[in-house]
Amino acid sequence: MPAFQTLHPVHHKPHDMFDIVADIRAYPEFVPMCTALLVRSEQERHGKTVIIADMSIGYKQISETFTSQVVLDENALEINTKYIDGPFKYLHNRWRFLKSDITQNEEYCDVDFSIDYEFKNKALGMLMGVMFERAFSRFTTAFEARADEKYRT
Repeated sequence: MPAFQTLHPVHHKPHDMFDIVADIRAYPEFVPMCTALLVRSEQERHGKTVIIADMSIGYKQISETFTSQVVLDENALEINTKYIDGPFKYLHNRWRFLKSDITQNEEYCDVDFSIDYEFKNKALGMLMGVMFERAFSRFTTAFEARADEKYRT
């Protein structure tokens, strides 16, 4: 049952970081190990955007695709992913974009990222586990770099 969590301060507004993470169609361009992403559906429910998407992840000769429901809650500045189908027993993922406690400056925020998962196949889990840990440790910096490209001149 691997899990990863980080709280990463960034020099970007909470809404700007939310927008970067919410743009899931762009993930293959910059997210570690994401090789493809297909949005199956997108709709509004109770003030939130609900997306069903297939994400392909890969490293060298290994490639897996899974389906998840992504709930974008812009008012709460939170993104939650619910696993639907694929190589995992389960996968829970959450992003939160918090006003910075340290700087109290609206130009900064703390990115709270957590993921908890387990592969159905133990051998695949052992093989991909180390790669996932490396990728997850680079997730927040990858999104921060994307925000730097988009919002800094």
